[in-house]
Amino acid sequence: MTLAPISLEPRLPEARGPLSMAVLELLIERAPRNYLQHVEAPVRESDPYGIDLQLALYVCYELHYRGFAGVDGGWEWNPGLLHLRAQMEEAFLAAVQRDVGEISVEDTAEAEMDRLAIEPADGSGPSYHLRSTGTWQQMQEYFVHRSLYHLKEGDPHAWAIPRLTGRAKAAFVAVEFDEFGGGRSDHVHQQLFADLMVAAGLDASYLGYIDAVPAESLAVVNLMSMFGLHREHRGAAIGHFASTEITSPPGSRRLVDALERLGASDTCARFYREHVEADAVHEQVVRTDVVGDLVSREPALDRDVVFGIRAYELVEDRLADHLMRHWSSGRSSLRRPLS
Repeated sequence: MTLAPISLEPRLPEARGPLSMAVLELLIERAPRNYLQHVEAPVRESDPYGIDLQLALYVCYELHYRGFAGVDGGWEWNPGLLHLRAQMEEAFLAAVQRDVGEISVEDTAEAEMDRLAIEPADGSGPSYHLRSTGTWQQMQEYFVHRSLYHLKEGDPHAWAIPRLTGRAKAAFVAVEFDEFGGGRSDHVHQQLFADLMVAAGLDASYLGYIDAVPAESLAVVNLMSMFGLHREHRGAAIGHFASTEITSPPGSRRLVDALERLGASDTCARFYREHVEADAVHEQVVRTDVVGDLVSREPALDRDVVFGIRAYELVEDRLADHLMRHWSSGRSSLRRPLS
C-alpha cells in the first residue's frame, strides 16, 4: 500500500489581522541572536477567541513542532517572540478560565470522567448530524477542520511525558505508543488520517488547510499545545488527554456509521474504526493508571485535571456550535469553502 505523504515543513499562512501580521512579518527575517528585540503587537485589542490571535498563537506554537519552510529555526526560542506569545497565552487562558467558571472543592477528576463517559443517545452535535443527515461535503469539511489536529495527533499530548512519573508515566506512554502506530509507520494515527484525506479527495499536506479553517478549529489545537508546553499546566494537559480518550470511541462510532451511510471509502472509515477499538481500551488505562496515579501522587492537581476536562469541552463545543450554525443554514463552515 502506498502511504499518503506528510510534508515536513508547511508554508506560512496568510495573516488575518495586525497581531498575526506582526508575527508573520518577523518570521520571514533572520532571528536576532545577540540581543533582545521586543515585538510590539495589539494583544489587548484582539479577541482572545478571534482568528487574528488564534492564528498568531498557532504559528508561534508550530515553531515547536515542525516549523515552517524557509523560517529561521532560531525563532523557536527567541525571547522577544516568546514574550509576545506569553501575552497571547495570558489572554486566551483568561478567556477560557472565565468561561469554564468556578471549580468547587466537590468537583473531582473522577466525577468529571464519570460524567464524560455518559453520552446521550440522541445528541445534536456534528457527529450526530453527520451520522443521520449530513452530506458528503459536510463530511469533507469536518475532515478539514480536524486535519489541524489529526495530522499531528499525539504530538501535543506528548509534551506531558517528562512531567509524569511512575505508573502514570508508564501508562501514558503505553497509550501514546498506540497513537504512534505501535512501532508500525503505516499504523501511526497521523498517517491513517493522511490516508483518509487522500481517499476523501482532499489535500493531505500538514497544515494544508490552515488558511481555510476558522478560529474555533485553531483554538482546539492551541489549547492542548498551551497545556502541553507549560509544566504548570500538566494537570490540565492530563485532563485534556483523558477527555480526548474518553469521548473518542462513541464519537468515532457515529462517524463510522456516517461514512458507511454515505458510501465512503473504507480507508476513511479505517481511521475512525481504529479509534473505536483502541480508545475504548485507552479510556480505562487513562482513568485508573494515568489520572488516578497522578492525583494520588499530587492531590493538588485534581482541580487542574478538572479544569483541563472542562476547557476541552469548552473549545470543542465552540467548534461544534460553529459547524452546526453554518450547516443548519446551508452555508460552508470553512473560511475558504471547498471547490
